[in-house]
Amino acid sequence: MRHALLFVCVLSTAALAQSAPTRRFGLFVGQNEGGEGTKTLLYARDDARRLHDIFQRLGGLKSEDALLLLDQNADDVNNALTELEKRINAAKARGERTTLLFYYSGHAKDGSLRLGDTKLPMESLKARLTSGPADMRVAVLDACRSGTVTRTKGARRAPAFEVETDATRQAKGLVILTSSASDEDSQESDLIGASYFSYHLATGLLGSADSIADGRVTLNEAYAWAYERTVASTADSAAGPQHPTFSFDLAGNGDLVLTDILKRREGVLIPREAPAGTYFIIDSRGVVVAEAVKADDQRLIALSPGSYVAKRRLPDRLRIGKVEITSGQITTLDEARFDNKKFSDDPVKGTGISATWSRHWSLSVSGHYQAVFDRPTASGGLFPSAPLLGAEATLHNFFGRGFALAIDGGYGWTSSTVGGSLIGSIPYDYSLITFGASLFYEWNQENRFIPYAGVHISFNIMNRVFEDQALANQTYSIFTPGIAGGLKVRISKSISIVARARVHYLLYNVDETRSLGSADFGALLDYEFRD
Repeated sequence: MRHALLFVCVLSTAALAQSAPTRRFGLFVGQNEGGEGTKTLLYARDDARRLHDIFQRLGGLKSEDALLLLDQNADDVNNALTELEKRINAAKARGERTTLLFYYSGHAKDGSLRLGDTKLPMESLKARLTSGPADMRVAVLDACRSGTVTRTKGARRAPAFEVETDATRQAKGLVILTSSASDEDSQESDLIGASYFSYHLATGLLGSADSIADGRVTLNEAYAWAYERTVASTADSAAGPQHPTFSFDLAGNGDLVLTDILKRREGVLIPREAPAGTYFIIDSRGVVVAEAVKADDQRLIALSPGSYVAKRRLPDRLRIGKVEITSGQITTLDEARFDNKKFSDDPVKGTGISATWSRHWSLSVSGHYQAVFDRPTASGGLFPSAPLLGAEATLHNFFGRGFALAIDGGYGWTSSTVGGSLIGSIPYDYSLITFGASLFYEWNQENRFIPYAGVHISFNIMNRVFEDQALANQTYSIFTPGIAGGLKVRISKSISIVARARVHYLLYNVDETRSLGSADFGALLDYEFRD
């Protein structure tokens, strides 16, 4: 009788779940800065973007219901949760079942999530999630702090954030995944361009965690994959292995499907006849974006359209092949057409972001044209416009991430005439020697296109040599403050082309006082000395 009643209850719960539509809401938070006592993370924002994208593409999350907060403070997070709770209550009033997905990657210290200079106490977040209006609440917390090459992330021993399953605390429908236990560190890696836990969770959601190959990844499958791969990836790290935690109370709900990779029908299929083993999918940056452990079945990995490289590692060599994924299509992997490569030809390069954001030098050669805001010299103007050649040395990330200090020098020359109604037109040769310094900020150094802006001050020595030797040469020197901005375009890891513009104020006060200005426009060829 007990079995019969249980069977009826299960059927009733399933029928109820199927009869009511389910709407998902998501908040994804990425914060690289943790305020005083922490170091800047590199990949927290990228982790949040990645999960935000996956759940929209594969997790049934509509774009209007998916909020992404990057580099925001605790008030912003609380306000976003309040907004989602309003939408959830409205959906429930329409008879819809609701699910809330909350993801956080960033710093944690002293019992609080650190969002810039603000704090979000973990206990208050737990309480809010526990009593939240959504039928199902899923929280993923990759709480971090930074280190060196493999940065150390996480809340260590003070106090712990482990959520227990306790029906007396009304945690029904609440699931919380954390990246590590309370006495461990979490870690991020330059090689994969992410935190280990978030990376493995993301690859699992793309299809790697689909243990029964039914085209859907459940909560239990995603956690099992992320746990196993995270422990394996961090076992030999300096910080030691980290063990993700998983606490839940899903009584009456069964397992929760997180992503449906069949519904999207876009990605790469590793067919049943392909050799068994681990397959790595690598993007154009040389970063592993997905991996699949194939046995005797087939594997479907949901990936965005683009060009990829697939790699399978054998004891004595690599097997490497190209993969092209087009929109709305599934590309079948043909391992028989892979090439044999030496281990030295491994396409996995990592992001190199740690070297990008570290303090390092670059040298540039430049060509500019300086335009002086003055009337023509033949009509009484003081200084002609002239081309310039120069060189520049820049110390990137000088006293903080993105801030650069540069010193530069240049030489310009032209021929012109000075004249008037009494003296006529007198030709002369003009030369300009400049020494300058810049302080500017570079945005998104890890990207191909890098805009920057700042201030520049230059010491100019301007000289006129008249063809008529009876006339004395003239020299004028002055400091000219100004602003500068430009766009750097990377054409390789170390070489870039830069388009730049600078505007300066020039004061002339010899025989009269005149406020002038100049602007120079040009390009630089830049070489960065990075590891």
